[in-house]
Amino acid sequence: MSQAEATKRTPVRAIIAEDEAIVRLDLKEILTSAGYEVVGETGRGDDAVVLAAETRPDLAILDVKMPGMSGIQAAREITRDARVAVMVLTAFSQRELIEEARDAGVAAYLVKPFRREELLSAVGNVLANCREQWAIDAEVETFASADTAAEDKITTRRVVDEAKVKLIEEARLSEEEAFSFIQRTAMRTRTRMREIAHRVIDGSLSP
Repeated sequence: MSQAEATKRTPVRAIIAEDEAIVRLDLKEILTSAGYEVVGETGRGDDAVVLAAETRPDLAILDVKMPGMSGIQAAREITRDARVAVMVLTAFSQRELIEEARDAGVAAYLVKPFRREELLSAVGNVLANCREQWAIDAEVETFASADTAAEDKITTRRVVDEAKVKLIEEARLSEEEAFSFIQRTAMRTRTRMREIAHRVIDGSLSP
């Protein structure tokens, strides 16, 4: 999300959990300068869970290693009963860590040190991806049975992604615009996003 895009809509509410004060300050300055609203900050993982429950943020940026509770443990607690886009910060990249983070509900990770552009790009991608997944989850919960929900989500995600690629390449839309077209069309026509995506792919529907 660009700074202009971030400020056009209701500001995204974020919490920051990072035990290094200087890094925490940098994160806050970068986010606020780009139009995000930092509604809480802490240096402890357990306090991050409390902050998330109190402030109901859209985004949580968590360091992996913190006193009280690790960022991954905090992510698991934060995403248990709430839809929060979570990104973790780590000083190193390990496959085991990435897999554990994903299982805990973490949408992405960023290796420190990072540049301003890297952080904002990662945050924008995390928010967009999470919003898409939440929209698909909500649709599947409405239309699919409990027995077929998991498979339905995978199928819907795959078809929607394929339709997005076509819209990006042929209609010159951004990824966010492509998904928005599919979602808005589905809502307007009271049709599933998966069906709209199929129509985009077969060429019978375009912006």
